[in-house]
Amino acid sequence: MSKNLDETGLKSIVREYDLFFIDIWGVVHNGIKLYKNAVKVLEELSRNEKKFILLTNAPRPNLTVINTLKGMGLKRFSDTVFTSGEASLRFILENFNKKKFFHLGPPRDFDLFKRFENNKVINIDESDYLLCSGLFEDYEDNLDYYKTLLSKHTNKKMICTNPDLIVDRGDRRE
Repeated sequence: MSKNLDETGLKSIVREYDLFFIDIWGVVHNGIKLYKNAVKVLEELSRNEKKFILLTNAPRPNLTVINTLKGMGLKRFSDTVFTSGEASLRFILENFNKKKFFHLGPPRDFDLFKRFENNKVINIDESDYLLCSGLFEDYEDNLDYYKTLLSKHTNKKMICTNPDLIVDRGDRRE
């Protein structure tokens, strides 16, 4: 059963559960800085011996997000982070380890496939599958570009590491 906690807060149900799944982006931070009250909640959960997993659909391995959180000032709780990038990475290494991929996304997402970067191809026609971590920076607003690029490759598997349609970074919507 779902319950809106906007008015009563997590404290209204904390005694009823032993494990919490907490989103990182938009809940623990806004893409730029930590929410102080969210950090207090994590500390309180920990003090009360409640378990929690910090989840994000960031297209990055766990360690990258852990380091980002530490850089923002969240020094504890790094063992509780799990990302969609990490899930994708584990899936790829298990199922597509030797296959060639075309990366659809910005260069900043490089750490996602660093362990198998030799499998990356520049020409989409040479790829066995598509690894999507976002949009190319030069074509963020041009969906026709992607329609043309992908039209001959709809038979290939695409692994999407970040299914966000929009992202709020600070006060700016992307």
